[in-house]
Amino acid sequence: MNAPRWVIHLPTTLTSPDEATALAVALRDSLGHLTVIDFGETTLSEEDHQSLRTRVWCDIPLDGPGRCPRPNGHPGTCAPAPTAYE
Repeated sequence: MNAPRWVIHLPTTLTSPDEATALAVALRDSLGHLTVIDFGETTLSEEDHQSLRTRVWCDIPLDGPGRCPRPNGHPGTCAPAPTAYE
C-alpha cells in the first residue's frame, strides 16, 4: 500500500480565476523543477466553494514520457511543451 499524498491548500487574495491561473502558471514556471510538486493536478476553487474545483492544466498522458501541460480544455492536440499563450 502506498503512503497517502498530501495536498497544500494555498489561499490567496486574488479575486478572479484569470489572476489565480496566472499565479499557478508563475508557480509552475518558478518551482517546476521540484519533483515533489504535481503541477498537473493543480485546481482552482472559490474560497467559499472549495469542493467545486476547476482543473488548470490538461494533464492527459502523452505518447512517451510526460503529460500535457497545456490549459485544460485547450483546442487542438496535446503537446509536450507549453505554447506561447500559456
